[in-house]
Amino acid sequence: MARRLFSELSPTTYQIALARRRMQRRIADGLRRSSFARQASQESLPVKVYTHNSLIRRRLGNAQPELQEGKAVSLGLAAPHVDGILIRPGETFSFWRLVGEPSSRRGFQPGVVIFDDRAETGVGGGLCQFTNLLHWMALHSPLSIVEHHHHSGLDLFPDFKRQIPFGTGTSIVWNFLDYRLRNDTGITFQFRVRTVDEHLRGELRADAPLDQKFHVREEDGWFYEALDPQTGKLQVRRHNIVSRSTRDKRTGNIVASETLLENDALVVYDRDRITEPIRPLSGSESAQRR
Repeated sequence: MARRLFSELSPTTYQIALARRRMQRRIADGLRRSSFARQASQESLPVKVYTHNSLIRRRLGNAQPELQEGKAVSLGLAAPHVDGILIRPGETFSFWRLVGEPSSRRGFQPGVVIFDDRAETGVGGGLCQFTNLLHWMALHSPLSIVEHHHHSGLDLFPDFKRQIPFGTGTSIVWNFLDYRLRNDTGITFQFRVRTVDEHLRGELRADAPLDQKFHVREEDGWFYEALDPQTGKLQVRRHNIVSRSTRDKRTGNIVASETLLENDALVVYDRDRITEPIRPLSGSESAQRR
């Protein structure tokens, strides 16, 4: 039997572990020499780098509709804290340092959170959609992603009007799992974010044109059957590769190409919710199952 972690012993030890990690984050940030982005401007910078709209209310498996409404409220509360923020050369953008603790006292509502690889309910749940938006825009820029967490190894919810490649999302937990960007360029960048009707709308802007254009794409995406190596039971998994190319605007030449990540995730929802073909077991695996 595997030894349990201290945080797994009881709800009390879990809260103690959370408090310790949050204190460690505060100490680490206090010792940092680099500066965080703090100043915002309601005047948009002149150059539009990238825009993206994210649908707020979605069908996430069996998630309760009221949790989607709670998420909408929380996104609306968070947006003004990020909207207009300037990321000057040498500065680091931190989502949590701008938004602060998503507590019920501040009006944040219950939404869907991922805990121990399953969907549960928690105050501020769904704010990862905000950092998903920021991350997708940042991938189309020269900003350096210095902290990024994601729900690796699991496909938690069926696709619903998906616009971006699977696996390019984020995972955040106040305050020790953050989303952070550093500006290593000589250009000042700015996020403009707001909630409008059914969407969270975002823009990444700059004070000067970029010499490069970035393109993010999905490759080798498919669902497939496999055998659980521990139980021998049939499962469905999802595979894809997310890559990025950089093109020089002056010459039109691709100057860089990189693989951002390769996903091989267990699908945890019912296979009937998958709208794409599922590759069957290979002949050897099928024989092994029998």
